[in-house]
Amino acid sequence: MSTESQADPSGPVVSVLSVGPLLEITVETTADAPDDPQVHVHPGGQGLWVARMATTLGARSVLCGPFGGETGMAAAALARAEGLELQVTHTTGISAHIIDYRQGERDEIVVMRSPALDRHAQDDIYGTMLVNSMEADVCVITGADDDLGVPASFFGRLAADLRTAGKPVVADLSGDQAREVVGADGVILKISHEELIEGGFADDDSLGALCAAGKSMIKDGLAAIVVSRAADPTLVVDDDGAHLLTPPKVSTRENKGAGDSMTAGIAVGTGRGADLRSAVGLGVAAGALNVTRRGLGTGRRDQIETFAEQVSIEPV
Repeated sequence: MSTESQADPSGPVVSVLSVGPLLEITVETTADAPDDPQVHVHPGGQGLWVARMATTLGARSVLCGPFGGETGMAAAALARAEGLELQVTHTTGISAHIIDYRQGERDEIVVMRSPALDRHAQDDIYGTMLVNSMEADVCVITGADDDLGVPASFFGRLAADLRTAGKPVVADLSGDQAREVVGADGVILKISHEELIEGGFADDDSLGALCAAGKSMIKDGLAAIVVSRAADPTLVVDDDGAHLLTPPKVSTRENKGAGDSMTAGIAVGTGRGADLRSAVGLGVAAGALNVTRRGLGTGRRDQIETFAEQVSIEPV
């Protein structure tokens, strides 16, 4: 990973919930040595990718989640080597993926699933995130796959408790988990347009339908909703109306991880005290540049912040 991911002592503190961390092993070759495979080992998962990008952008990232077993110990050691702070709940293991890039595309050849989190682990993760967030400038809530056994209400309760404590909250959730945080007043929800439709929030992917969904969810309690729309401009809806944010065009090398980079940029901007559209602009730039790279949640702060200046903002 890039050595650029060094926290800025004056940067914000970002507390990140990572219910489903994983260990990622990749195999790839180069054009110069197609018969000489290289193996890379990295910690991964939605929360960790968010924390990695937040650290790249100068934040001090505190990651709260389960790390246990051989896979968890390896992922934790690698995450700490990247400059992330971990608040660990010990479990029997976490997921591990072996990914083959030798044919030029991402091919998941082995997927080992994490065991479900029992109620004791869930309680410990909840308390760890809540307590460690008291010193944070902004909190990020990321989701969990259904097979981890974490109920959607977990995320709604946590968001509400953090908001009651006066903490800014950025949630990157979908489905019932997103529905649960809508009622936690003042949350910024980042969600894709596909997830809005699949969750029953929007009728279709037309701009009108997405805006209508966003306005309805704000009435229910959200401070703002940020809708990523693949190659189309990002939609932001809040009490000031709807806006589209468009970065300069780039070629895509790896789509996966762009949304998590966007979430990290929004969180870091919010933690710095930026207004919503400026924070989302930083997120849009981080996500756009991340698709040009193979490493998920990676980039360079100077490039991302310069790119953010080129993001256009237009009212809908």
